[in-house]
Amino acid sequence: MCNECSKHGKISWEEEPKPKFTTTKAVTVPAQPRLQRKKAKEAKIDITRELVENYDLKIRQAREKLGISHEQLGKKINEKASLLRKIETGKMTPNNMLVAKLEHVLKIKLLVPISEEKIPQAKIAKQVDRELTLGDLIRLKRKDKAKEEPAERKPS
Repeated sequence: MCNECSKHGKISWEEEPKPKFTTTKAVTVPAQPRLQRKKAKEAKIDITRELVENYDLKIRQAREKLGISHEQLGKKINEKASLLRKIETGKMTPNNMLVAKLEHVLKIKLLVPISEEKIPQAKIAKQVDRELTLGDLIRLKRKDKAKEEPAERKPS
């Protein structure tokens, strides 16, 4: 109590009565059920699709087209504005979860099917019926280097 309120009351001291006999008993307290932690969802990595090359430009253009700021976009997808700025400048690559959020809100496609690198098929007169081997590729590489180098070397 404060000093003003304590003026209106009476001081009384009450002591708790002490038991005459003290006994000790083992008291069992019912165990409270433990909170079960939810298992963290395992991030499923989609290996059939990859992020487009110019993702940073696409994200920025789509955001500007909608006329929203980094902060507004961050609130919509529950991410920080600084993270979005880093992604738009290309300093950071978004993970699959963030890409999905951005695709949904901005209505753009950021993930495309993986394009297989096409290896140019070199034709060798002797080996028309079979595919190229590692040795064939080494020979082709040597031939290309020989074409690039000058025919005669000057002694040093």
